[in-house]
Amino acid sequence: MSFEMVFVLIMILAMLGGLLLEVARPDMVVFSVLIVLLMLDIISVDEALRGFSNEGMLTIALLFIIAGAIQKSGLVDRLMRMWVRNSNTVRGSMIRFFIPSSIFSGFLNNTPIVVTFTPLIKKWCEDYNIAPSKFLIPLSYATILGGTATLMGTSTNLVVHGMLLDYGFEGFTIFQLAVVGIPITIIGLIYIFTVGYKILPDQKGFKQQIKEESREYIAELLVGNDFPYINRSVQEAGLRELKGLYLIEIVRDNDRISPVRSTTIIQSGDRLIFAGLISTLADLQKTKGLYLETGTNLELDDLRNGVNQLVEVVVSHQSSLLSKTIRQSKFRSRFDAGIIAVHRNNERIRSKIGEIVLKPGDTLLLLAGSDFIEKFQQSNDFYVVSSLETPEPLNENPKKGWFSLGLLLIMIATVSTGLFSMFKAMALAVFLLLLTRVISPAEAKQHVQFNVLLLIASSFGVGVAMTKTGLAQWIADGLLTIGKPLGLIAILLLTYMLTNVFTELITNSAAAVLMVPIGLEMAEKLQLDPMGFAVIIAIAASASFITPIGYQTNLIVYGPGGYKFSDYIKVGTPLSILVMITTVIIVNIVWF
Repeated sequence: MSFEMVFVLIMILAMLGGLLLEVARPDMVVFSVLIVLLMLDIISVDEALRGFSNEGMLTIALLFIIAGAIQKSGLVDRLMRMWVRNSNTVRGSMIRFFIPSSIFSGFLNNTPIVVTFTPLIKKWCEDYNIAPSKFLIPLSYATILGGTATLMGTSTNLVVHGMLLDYGFEGFTIFQLAVVGIPITIIGLIYIFTVGYKILPDQKGFKQQIKEESREYIAELLVGNDFPYINRSVQEAGLRELKGLYLIEIVRDNDRISPVRSTTIIQSGDRLIFAGLISTLADLQKTKGLYLETGTNLELDDLRNGVNQLVEVVVSHQSSLLSKTIRQSKFRSRFDAGIIAVHRNNERIRSKIGEIVLKPGDTLLLLAGSDFIEKFQQSNDFYVVSSLETPEPLNENPKKGWFSLGLLLIMIATVSTGLFSMFKAMALAVFLLLLTRVISPAEAKQHVQFNVLLLIASSFGVGVAMTKTGLAQWIADGLLTIGKPLGLIAILLLTYMLTNVFTELITNSAAAVLMVPIGLEMAEKLQLDPMGFAVIIAIAASASFITPIGYQTNLIVYGPGGYKFSDYIKVGTPLSILVMITTVIIVNIVWF
């Protein structure tokens, strides 16, 4: 191995470690590695920028906008509410939930689909007294499986497609991956409906757990006439910087003040509602004029009224709230919502809420005020995974949704017939959406997940470094040395497994970008169709079932479903094996 090969290998291992240990946001970790390779002249400026002009990456950006226009209209949400309205059996509901979600995922980003379906499923489960844990992991898996069936179904497929174009190949046609995607989706859904359902845990979700343990989360103090800070602000009364406690609401006669601001005035007779570490309430009781309401039957639902509501949210990967404390993010004033509890890895974080540093996948229970809906819709900081009590219609004119969906289907038809390339069709669709004012330029910008694009574009540069230095060839030689004596099937299985391991530990796009150069090198040495290796890598990079961190939709349902890490291993491992075997057999028959 040359020095450059060794250095690139070290940088990739460091990158994998940084992604696994979450030392920074994934896009910044990969971008940092790209900058190091550029500054040391391992790759040129043109090579470093290649990913930023890649057709697949740019197509993903356009699809974000189109999916955003459809999501904004609330069309999918309305259709699904109508579709599941008459569901009253477990098996029938699974079919009604998961078959449409897997079909939708073939043409739309699966993240908004999971975000749309999760509140519907949770509400249905509550109505029929069924544990949401039986439905939420299957929802994520169904959308992952459905996304493998088309070129536009997942960003991974478009990334591999874009790399094939860069290497001088034709790339995928829009339905080429369906030859594998449809069979694995059918097999996967059958597994979920039968064996998978039995393996899934039967446990209540995060919000329901808190409701049943209200006394551990909320407490009430009464302001007496002898309180020294009557008619003074919350800040002056010293009720903002409390040890482990968070003042979320003030009940005054028949009025409720929430969220409580630092300038809110305290009056005699106010009932102060606190959330957080209730065990530390004794310290606050020592304050003259504050009396614990020992006979109160206060429950979480009692905090709700015509304005306030309990909302469950999951922190997103692209959130601006990451890597800072809740107090530093000014959460209460920014979103008009107070945080009652924070769960991570299915466990409540037992520390002062204001000092908690948020991570992707954290589940928050909020007491949201009247301005919450408008404020959260203007950000990408978290996903709302509980039903919002809002007057209908919540969103834009449904005609715009039908127009957006119809336009998408027409563009898909033009790509299928060869009239346009995927990029040209999506560019035209976005142009027409802007021209007809279905979506504004500001809204289009808001829907583009720039951190995802930076991650993908930076990964391309790392892939170039692997090819240029010969590292990809060296790894390919190593895999062939192991697999050749065992035959072609063994080589395909090794390629799939290595890609899948990368996906489970880091991200699907980064895994695909690292493995495509290696797969193409192996195809060249074996004198086989490179498209077969590309399909293997595309499917393996998307098929993340064994951990909650490998795929964004798995992380979204992690907290709301009340899951443990081990639940993904138990349910996802058999599914992962089924998908791997099916994929390898089909690829071997069709391409080799």
